[in-house]
Amino acid sequence: MRLRFLGGLGVLAAAAILTTGCDSQPADTVKMADSKADAAAKAKASKAAKVQRAAAVKANELGQIPVLMFHRVVDKPGTTDDRSPAQFRADLERLVKEDYVPITAAEMVAGRIDIPAGKHPVVLTFDDSSPSQLTLNEVGVPHKDTAVAILKEVAAKHPGFRPVATMYITRDMFGKTVREEQAQTLQWLKDNGFDLGNHTRDHINLRGRSQKEVEEQISTIGKQIASLSGVKPTTIALPYGNQPKNKNWALHGPGYHHDGAFLAGYTPSPAPFSKAFEPAGIPRIKVMEKKGDCSQFCSEAWLDWLNKNPDMRYVSDGDPRTVAYPKFKNPYLRKTFATWALPY
Repeated sequence: MRLRFLGGLGVLAAAAILTTGCDSQPADTVKMADSKADAAAKAKASKAAKVQRAAAVKANELGQIPVLMFHRVVDKPGTTDDRSPAQFRADLERLVKEDYVPITAAEMVAGRIDIPAGKHPVVLTFDDSSPSQLTLNEVGVPHKDTAVAILKEVAAKHPGFRPVATMYITRDMFGKTVREEQAQTLQWLKDNGFDLGNHTRDHINLRGRSQKEVEEQISTIGKQIASLSGVKPTTIALPYGNQPKNKNWALHGPGYHHDGAFLAGYTPSPAPFSKAFEPAGIPRIKVMEKKGDCSQFCSEAWLDWLNKNPDMRYVSDGDPRTVAYPKFKNPYLRKTFATWALPY
């Protein structure tokens, strides 16, 4: 047998090989264990740093968000829903001063709130697709004193204030009746970061309507918006704020799927990460000074209230991948976002 011819050195070598194979850990395994430990340590340190940053800005991403409801912007307001250009500029300047950053309705309902740490989200919504909101000149520039032009002017003066809003569209289509002009307008909005939403074809009250009527009103304008712009609306603003008999008809139907349905106006909205958030009935706030009923329930009053109650307002931690909030608010977190949670 060949083993008889192994000398002393050969026996020692064989023993060394056997010892290495049975009693010691391979180098690759040791490296793998070290890398896993390093990764875990880095993850722990990273989370601790995020918690520290969130606490430093008093982040509260379970707080309330003002969703502001605008209609026409005209020189001579005819109703309390209208704003003059001067009033609209003042509305925006106040938001800038109080550290609000616009996001779209689509971003809000999806939980894609990407704004700097310490800032507050605000959703600007415009109902009825009025020419006063956007009219383009012959070279595709918004006319002076339209809502979009004013928003862009204010944003240019204040870097960080995003010039975005959600336009809730009816068949009025910003006053355009020629298909090509309608397409130009909607595509301009899309290309400039604006969100296109559904406001039903004829702006009829959906309360008391049959399922067929509700679905026809919503699906026809949704298909038109998609064919003109390539955008399928993900939210709807209910005309007059009235929900149909079955509130889910506004969310899902033939040819449309909405992640959120917005009401007319009343209070700030719960954050999308909060258990209080109701996708089928998201409140908005009418934009108006403290007069009559608006002494309590319109934008000036609610923005004042949020200023006086900062613990109730949404404050960003600056990281769209986490939901940061004081630990004692943990019971209010929606389970859907448990993996995003960053309590401090």
